[in-house]
Amino acid sequence: MSGLIKRTVLVLAVVGLALTPYLVFAASVTDVTLVNPIGVTDPRLIIGNLIKAVLSIVGSLALLMFVYGGVLWITSFGEAKRIEKGKTIIIWTVLGLAIIASAYVLVNAVILGLTTGSAIGGQV
Repeated sequence: MSGLIKRTVLVLAVVGLALTPYLVFAASVTDVTLVNPIGVTDPRLIIGNLIKAVLSIVGSLALLMFVYGGVLWITSFGEAKRIEKGKTIIIWTVLGLAIIASAYVLVNAVILGLTTGSAIGGQV
């Protein structure tokens, strides 16, 4: 008797799985529309926008470091070690800002060259 129940359950499971595609015709494929939240479909522009966003975040962090170095220098009260630390932070931050600015110019030229075919022109 146990074998008969097992076979019946197995047959019902196979028939149920075989009929499953007929139960899934709730919506047609043409009824589904996806909205692009980015608004841009060109991968070059997406990568360019991503790089610009990262560069702007890094630039903001550099500005915070510049302010931190200035605050250290101003609040040093004549202590030579803190003055030197503040100066070092400011010098390295200025160097970092120069690197960030040159990276931005380079990325802008490359993205502009890839999208328009010329590195001379307006900003992307």
